[in-house]
Amino acid sequence: MGLARAQKQEIVAELKEKLREAKAVFVADHTGIPVAQLTELRRRLRSNQSQLKVAKNTLIRIAAQEVGLEELVPFLKGPVSLAFSFADPAVTAKILADFNKEYKLLEIKGGVLGKKALTPDQVKALADLPPYEVLIGKVVGGMKAPLYGLVGILSGPIRKLVYALEAIREKQASAP
Repeated sequence: MGLARAQKQEIVAELKEKLREAKAVFVADHTGIPVAQLTELRRRLRSNQSQLKVAKNTLIRIAAQEVGLEELVPFLKGPVSLAFSFADPAVTAKILADFNKEYKLLEIKGGVLGKKALTPDQVKALADLPPYEVLIGKVVGGMKAPLYGLVGILSGPIRKLVYALEAIREKQASAP
């Protein structure tokens, strides 16, 4: 029994809204995943500002084309689910990759980050990135290191002057 036209329009409207809001969308084949594991995946994603949505490929295709995400269309073959990332796309990709390592039931077909299509290998590379906070820490550390070197170089002559003055003072104190 198919969906009524009004239900289809509602689903397309919901998908369009999520596609517009999401920073990244990942497409995965969920064939053979028991309901309990699919529910667990949804829970994991929800706890990280992401969401899993299963819909008919035709409805996904219509929604994607209407919001200008044609890059998503080539991944819509067979039963697929969409993982929408509303915060950090790397975290969502990591959750999908970890779930796949744990259960070996999820096949990541690809995704779209911004307007750029991602291959399964690129999604895996995104999942392997360290968290956002760690990357920011590395950038700040990289910017800070040259400044410490500069401070060391600039304070060198002053330090040498202080050592020379101390040596002169000691020499004059020991002279009769």
